[in-house]
Amino acid sequence: MTFQNTLSVVKLEKADLFRQAAFIGGDWVSAASGATIPVDDPATGALLGTVPDCGVAETDQAIAAANAAFPAWRAKTAGERAAILERWHALVLDNVPDLARIMTAEQGKPLAESEGEIRYAATFIKWFAEEGRRASGHDVLAPEANRRIFVMKEPIGVAAAITPWNFPAAMITRKCAPALAAGCPVIVKPSDFTPYTALALVRLAELAGLPAGTINVLTGRPEAIGSALTASPVVRKLSFTGSTRVGSLLLRQCADTVKRTSLELGGNAPLIVFDDADLDLAVQSAMISKFRNAGQTCVCANRILVQDSVHDAFAEKLAKAVTALRVGPGDVAGSTVGPLINAAAAQKVQAHVDDALSHGATLYASAENGMAYERFVAPVILTGANSNMLLASEETFGPVAPLFRFTHEEEAIDLANATEYGLASYFYTDNIHRAFRVAERLEAGMVALNTGTIAMEMAPFGGVKMSGLGREGGRAGLEEYLESKAFHIGGLKL
Repeated sequence: MTFQNTLSVVKLEKADLFRQAAFIGGDWVSAASGATIPVDDPATGALLGTVPDCGVAETDQAIAAANAAFPAWRAKTAGERAAILERWHALVLDNVPDLARIMTAEQGKPLAESEGEIRYAATFIKWFAEEGRRASGHDVLAPEANRRIFVMKEPIGVAAAITPWNFPAAMITRKCAPALAAGCPVIVKPSDFTPYTALALVRLAELAGLPAGTINVLTGRPEAIGSALTASPVVRKLSFTGSTRVGSLLLRQCADTVKRTSLELGGNAPLIVFDDADLDLAVQSAMISKFRNAGQTCVCANRILVQDSVHDAFAEKLAKAVTALRVGPGDVAGSTVGPLINAAAAQKVQAHVDDALSHGATLYASAENGMAYERFVAPVILTGANSNMLLASEETFGPVAPLFRFTHEEEAIDLANATEYGLASYFYTDNIHRAFRVAERLEAGMVALNTGTIAMEMAPFGGVKMSGLGREGGRAGLEEYLESKAFHIGGLKL
């Protein structure tokens, strides 16, 4: 198969959306040093372009710009801020094809997935435009007749968002939309693997009328930018999605300035199939949870636990679905699984498969992979998985579905919870009594019964244990950017 996938041949209806500059204080700028970093196409390794390699100087400029914009932005009514966000939402939906082409070019996922993510990303803008209108306080019954106590909600201040490469649109809107709706200016540091989606989204925010400084984008490598953001006393909130290792580092760095943090970190999600489950539904949901974005999601099913009596039937049905997957570049018709983000990611997946096979696993089924380029990995099913394998304790972040057998409910729960992570858990049963028993005992911030999807704008998203702090989405997502101020009024003459 021959193919090309560079922005020089991807035709955008609105070429203005492809930006190779940072965005600070309403201006599109280069790094002061002139340094740039390359961005490649994961399907070919071809150069797509470059972006400025911003550092401390540019980060300080962005912080100053956001701080300067804060008084006027917080002073706007919730309705005024909502109107601008509504325009941003409309522009995103108007430009879905172009945004999807940019995302596929730099991230690799199939175009249909990219279009789905853009529409999903837009839901956060719409939701928080509306939710921001309801950011109201409340009164508290006072202990004295001549006293009144009011709890007022105020924006926390300048916020920073550090976003990952696997969902380069949704992770930005899920963080920026609530910040902006609450009255907080925001500084975005997108992944250096996928900066162009972020820049295109912010170009649309600019066109929607967001005032200069209310949203800023710093491109470049994370170390200098992250250190400057965490060290600044002006930045009052940091939201990060990424690895537990980096999240822990950022949390330590934020301690000196006592910032509020939201951390959505690693996962090791179990997917449990009980003997009374609808197997067709379980397979359908497992395919969504496991193989979306080539398995490169924090909430994908990393361990599939199947009860003995239905294990073989489930494996056979899952194999039929997996072998129907088609590996290929995201912009080629018929591709359902794109490349992994880089060679290191592909090597880790292969290391997990090799380790599992060396510890007794069997390669049960595999999709066909006709791609020679190293970043393409065939989706596989492994049977005979056990707790001694790396994939039992580490997040594979790739298209590998290991099947673990279990005998009884208690064993399944113990296996599911036998991890330091607690982001998502999935289970399948038609027994309502079991449904409540298991849901209450699974150690995860999000639990899904008979479905493989849990990420949506109206529901809180986040984990427990080493999977992070705080929540995004829903009412909780807005509260992350609001402070509660108790206002006491005494000596009233009533």
